[in-house]
Amino acid sequence: MIIGEYRSTIGNKKRVSLPKKFRDELGEEIILTRGYEDSLILVNKQMWEKVAKEVINGSFINKNIRDTSRFLVGGAVEIETDKLGRFVIPQSLFEHAQLNRDVVFIGLINWIEVWDRDKWEEKLKYLQQRGEDIANEISKMSSKVDG
Repeated sequence: MIIGEYRSTIGNKKRVSLPKKFRDELGEEIILTRGYEDSLILVNKQMWEKVAKEVINGSFINKNIRDTSRFLVGGAVEIETDKLGRFVIPQSLFEHAQLNRDVVFIGLINWIEVWDRDKWEEKLKYLQQRGEDIANEISKMSSKVDG
């Protein structure tokens, strides 16, 4: 299961090491793409195929599907890791996530988010302050689906 929070440092040439636990979970074929809220998303090929299927099955007439395709698929790259799990973050994705030297990998069961450490700490404070409100909103959404 892809869970946990790991910190890392970006080195020369925008190279960073994917935590071993996540490497083991994702496997060899890994996709890196833009994420929401100034993050990046890492998924394995199997999860990527699910995302691609949803995009492919959607109508290109639908603006939201086109925009989602542009955002997620348009920026996606297959990454290769070396023996130490290091990979290079392409410039466009580096800029999208506004990355600096320190990054945080967040495992979210089906995918991994990569955040600039300072941005992640801001987001975490927001989540801590709004946790109860967010839980109530989710509960309301679940009630509507169930009822």
